Amino acid sequence: MKVLVLQHLGVEHPGVFRDFLREDGVAWHTVELDQGEPIPDLEAFDVMMVMGGPQDVWQEDLFPWLAPEKAAIRRFVAELGRPYLGLCLGHQLLADALGGHVAPGARPEVGALTISLTEEGRRDPVLAGVPDPLEVLQWHGAEVKALPDGAVHLARSDVCEFQAFRIGERAYGLQCHVEATGNTVADWAAIPEYAQALEATLGAGSVDRLATDVADRLPAYTSVARTLYTNFKALI
Repeated sequence: MKVLVLQHLGVEHPGVFRDFLREDGVAWHTVELDQGEPIPDLEAFDVMMVMGGPQDVWQEDLFPWLAPEKAAIRRFVAELGRPYLGLCLGHQLLADALGGHVAPGARPEVGALTISLTEEGRRDPVLAGVPDPLEVLQWHGAEVKALPDGAVHLARSDVCEFQAFRIGERAYGLQCHVEATGNTVADWAAIPEYAQALEATLGAGSVDRLATDVADRLPAYTSVARTLYTNFKALI
């Protein structure tokens, strides 16, 4: 199995999923779109993972590579029918690429927060075995406002209705950061846009508080990530 990873920032990588891929001997190829790296031939890959980033899906003038990225996502999911996992921005790009709508949220969601599964989410094979409600790490200001036609709504929060969705049988978007590791908060807080969103939402000193919150919850986060990985792998 070959995995294509599209990244928009060096520190926003597959996180703990890298450990699971290594354990399984799975090779992955990372494309740093923000560094101008080109998207390779999609036919060579079995799975696409698209990570988060400080960009917004509508900023094609500022980040011209967003347009070919959306085209690649559309082809991989809609034409090739191959498995896809998008996290945060990757979740929003999946929605946008397939005809949904993404816009700024009513307010940012940042911190150790909770989401709930929908009825469809409780029946979904990839979400099977995860707690409901589910504690997750959130760090976003934009959100999916309308799902693409035919999408299945899988999870919501009090602030963001479309926390997770599925297109077809094997393409998934998750707004939350299930890939979190022990270094995630420190790495992301070094990014000005992320630090600003964090302090605007949680106040001064929030980096240390959030790092502690994530450290306390990390065993549960990792357990959920492994469950999702195992379930997703079963679809491939």
